[in-house]
Amino acid sequence: MAIKSFRPTSAGRRFMTVNKNEKVSDKRPEKSLVVAMNKFSGRNNQGKITVRHRGGGAKKKYRIIDFKRNKDGVVGTVAAVEYDPNRSANIALIHYADGEKRYIICPKKLFTGDKIMSGAKVDIEVGNAMELRNIPDGTPIHNIEMKPGKGGQLVRSAGNEAVLLGKDNKYVIIKLPSGEVRKILAACRATIGRVGNDEHNNVVIGKAGRKRHLGRRPHVRGSVMNPNDHPHGGGEGRAPIGRPSPVSPWGQKAMGFKTRKKRKQSDKFIVKRRKK
Repeated sequence: MAIKSFRPTSAGRRFMTVNKNEKVSDKRPEKSLVVAMNKFSGRNNQGKITVRHRGGGAKKKYRIIDFKRNKDGVVGTVAAVEYDPNRSANIALIHYADGEKRYIICPKKLFTGDKIMSGAKVDIEVGNAMELRNIPDGTPIHNIEMKPGKGGQLVRSAGNEAVLLGKDNKYVIIKLPSGEVRKILAACRATIGRVGNDEHNNVVIGKAGRKRHLGRRPHVRGSVMNPNDHPHGGGEGRAPIGRPSPVSPWGQKAMGFKTRKKRKQSDKFIVKRRKK
């Protein structure tokens, strides 16, 4: 895997880079595992914009991913590693011995033709999935469940991995990529290895049009707006924001201000927070 740059034939090409991954297949996705996806452009069910700077974008379909990894005792073969427009990680198409096909998040060092398996008594190898109680301490893992049988919710983006630090009765202690250390039920499942496509963060977009293809519209700074459009706006030339701390367009503090209404039930399982 490498980052590919281009000759500066135009202003947009000058700094633009792409992720050149030889193992990613150029074939069409598996038809039975693809569904149509509607665009919402940051709007809720009333048609009101709740997330700004969203809209347009290239047409894409959703790939159904097996986050549960509950096909125990059946050997699966990696048929292809594919690009997924809905996530930063690549996905792997698995052909199981009983004829079923599924997509999983592709870990690093998992290639076409490799065998994977899930269950209680499987080897500690990249791509295999099992309960956390069966995973040795110090093993890198991803796609971690928070509730048994719900499917992986943690550590699913490109290049990420968590580390299993130890076991504590019916819980295991895991260090997440953010630095947070938390307890998770030992009956929850995880997949061995680190998520692949770890060069994803090094890609330079290079031009505004490529950002529009991703469905992201221009983001304008508040300091260059008029005062009736943003609290930071107004003034002659480049002016300071004129208040102790920056705020959102609606006056809510944007730095160091806690907006969380109440504690989550799962907070009691946090051993060490990612921030002091």
